[in-house]
Amino acid sequence: MELSVIGRGKAGRALAQALGVPNLPHGSRPPGLVILAVPDHAVAAEAAAFEGRCAHLSGSLNLPDVPSAHPLTSFDGHPADWRGTPLALTGPVPDAITAALTGLGFEPFPLPAEHKALYHAAAVLTSGHAATLWLGAARLLADAGVALPGRGLWPLAQATLRNVEQRGEAGRTGPFVRGDVATIERDAAALPEAWREVFLRLGGL
Repeated sequence: MELSVIGRGKAGRALAQALGVPNLPHGSRPPGLVILAVPDHAVAAEAAAFEGRCAHLSGSLNLPDVPSAHPLTSFDGHPADWRGTPLALTGPVPDAITAALTGLGFEPFPLPAEHKALYHAAAVLTSGHAATLWLGAARLLADAGVALPGRGLWPLAQATLRNVEQRGEAGRTGPFVRGDVATIERDAAALPEAWREVFLRLGGL
């Protein structure tokens, strides 16, 4: 069975290259099965031409007549080691599409349509929001003239992720976990107001 990927963004390019299949622009009408790696607002129009032989990659969008296969990862336009990466399947994704993505290392699981928005919100918290925190912390230090040597905050971020992956809740550290009120108040006072609110709200979760 022929397979194509429509959409030349980071996800589309990475998957097409890894699968060794054509990577086509929006509006293409190839035969066979199609993976739609297009923005959410374009999915319905693109999918109308491939009824019963396509799946889209959106993690949040739910269209009753269009199945989705969402890889829970951050793409950079190139193939990567995706072994162990969840693949959320909603609706009747064609078996050959599931098999092709599973062959890249993704691990499929059924995601009910009613949970897609919550699932995607959790993904945004894990990826986009976490990146905002890391980059924001680096900017705070840079703006104050604090120049960290080596790789800066990244070893801390990576060690934190590794500890939480291995130990779950027990992998968390810091003054909020210890209940160190004096340190929390001192740190909060050093932050700009917007970041102070983020610091205290996240610490209280």
